[in-house]
Amino acid sequence: MDPVDFVYSPLGLQLDLPLVLGAGGSVSPLVGDLGLCLVAAGVLAIAFVKLKIPAIAALLGAGVLLGPAGLEAIQDRASIETIANLGLTLLLFVIGLEVNLQSLLASGRTLVVTGLVQVPLTLAAGCGAFLVVGLSGWGLVSGVYPALYLGVACAFSSTLLVVKYLQEHLQLDTVAGRLAVGLLIFQDIWAIVFLALQPSFAHPSIAPILLTFLGTAILATIATLVARLLLSRAFHVVARSPELVVTLALGWCFGVGLFGANLGTVTRRVGLPFEISVSMEMGALIAGATIATSPYAYEVVSRVVHLRDFFVTLFFVGLGMSIPVPERADVIVLAAIVAAIAIVLRYAVFLPVLYATGLDRRNSVSVSTKLAQVSEFCLVIVYLGSQLGHVSGTVVSVVIFAFVITALATPLLFAASDRLYRRLRPLLDLVGIRSRGLRPEVESAEAPRLVLLGFHRIGSALLADLERLHADLIPRTLVVDTNSTVHDEIRRRGAQVLYGDIASVEVLRHAGVDAAEVIVCTVPDELLKGTTNAQLVQKLRQLAPKAAIIATSTRVSEVSAVRAAGADHVYRPPTEVALGVLPAIYAALNASLPSYLEALEEEHGTLEARREVID
Repeated sequence: MDPVDFVYSPLGLQLDLPLVLGAGGSVSPLVGDLGLCLVAAGVLAIAFVKLKIPAIAALLGAGVLLGPAGLEAIQDRASIETIANLGLTLLLFVIGLEVNLQSLLASGRTLVVTGLVQVPLTLAAGCGAFLVVGLSGWGLVSGVYPALYLGVACAFSSTLLVVKYLQEHLQLDTVAGRLAVGLLIFQDIWAIVFLALQPSFAHPSIAPILLTFLGTAILATIATLVARLLLSRAFHVVARSPELVVTLALGWCFGVGLFGANLGTVTRRVGLPFEISVSMEMGALIAGATIATSPYAYEVVSRVVHLRDFFVTLFFVGLGMSIPVPERADVIVLAAIVAAIAIVLRYAVFLPVLYATGLDRRNSVSVSTKLAQVSEFCLVIVYLGSQLGHVSGTVVSVVIFAFVITALATPLLFAASDRLYRRLRPLLDLVGIRSRGLRPEVESAEAPRLVLLGFHRIGSALLADLERLHADLIPRTLVVDTNSTVHDEIRRRGAQVLYGDIASVEVLRHAGVDAAEVIVCTVPDELLKGTTNAQLVQKLRQLAPKAAIIATSTRVSEVSAVRAAGADHVYRPPTEVALGVLPAIYAALNASLPSYLEALEEEHGTLEARREVID
């Protein structure tokens, strides 16, 4: 047998790769490599979940096992990396589909100001910290370039990880979730600026930056116009075939991406001597954003997200393959220091800026914690820095290990966000980041008869129906919530608003729940911070023994616990939806659906005509 068919691994195993991948080489090397990656990831995922270790560790571990540091079982790692990059493209496409630009802009100066200053401030602080470390004579950190690139590693957060965990925890549409995604978009823009400057660090020029922004603006404008004029009609044509809707959306995603990547060729052909290009990933983000308001957006998201997860799995396995065997121990030590400084700077830079721009301190801590990791974008930046001769391959290894460390810490930080806030409160008080206090928005209003605790989609729907059916009750309705972006609109509807954390007994007491006739907990456990509906009801029952308490429960198994805590009524949103849809089903079975819908719309109006605070 040909000698090249054998690979000698560090473990001393002699592997016949064609035999492993298929007898007689009947299996394509690429298919065999993909199969090995997925099998290894699947097996390790089972073991890691059983051991309650973050699932991402299984994917990285599979890459290490199959890569140069392990069995060296993958023939063509470049193919795996190429396919994995599709995961990043699809991820940004899905982000574009799910990010509501109006919601982002509603965050106001908090998002804009923090997005503009966060990266420069964090980069300066990180670079300064490593310049100080370099004064010790440590060879790995000596010089301006290593300090600069390690500072970059501390300045950017991982879009891939943050969006993944926000989706899994149903937090994309929360205040902290929207701000986190908005800041990630600003970071991507800053990364473009850095990449544009990077080749000319020795002789900086403003022209590449201006051309990059010009290209992005041109691509966004063209994509928006085409989407409004042609894409909406194309979606209407294929609407009866859901699979074709997804095919069209993916075609749009890569079409916009490829057009952006070749924008320079287009401009030259029309006589403009500009070297303009937009990355495939940025093109995918723009493509998603242009159809985010389309009625087909949810269908596309629901189908593309699984395809994206497949490619993202390969991304992390491919990243695991790129993890080198540390040449010396100080590589790991420096990586741990980079990871620690990256996390600390989230609270030393992100948190004060968020708070100073008007965000409450709980959400400031939450956003800072969610963004506490090294970005996969930094791996690209540092790798390009090594190609330009700015840093050595050892610095690249340090950043890779720092990314791995913070990636493994991300799920733990997400889970510990509320506990961390409670522990940080004394320190925050000491440095002047104090609770902004409780602000009754209507000082002279009568005591509330109805209190809505939390204001998300259920609360928004309740307020809309109260406004339509029982307008006289609106002035005696009080909403208690920390999402200050909707307070002005609630106030315009005539209701009272109190800024405060509903998990706090002091907030509940100050809100006047003891005098309310009815108290409704509108937020499910999945979105509550620092409490559950059962715990909340128990506090409410002590404060308001005579009030009627209505609480929510997502799971049937939790209903009895909420009721035992003192709730007079427990509603379950999936059950309420089913009970609401059943009459329509019966009407359809009896061939009377049109008359049923006509009567329903006459009584309640159409869905399109509803005026809710949260769309």
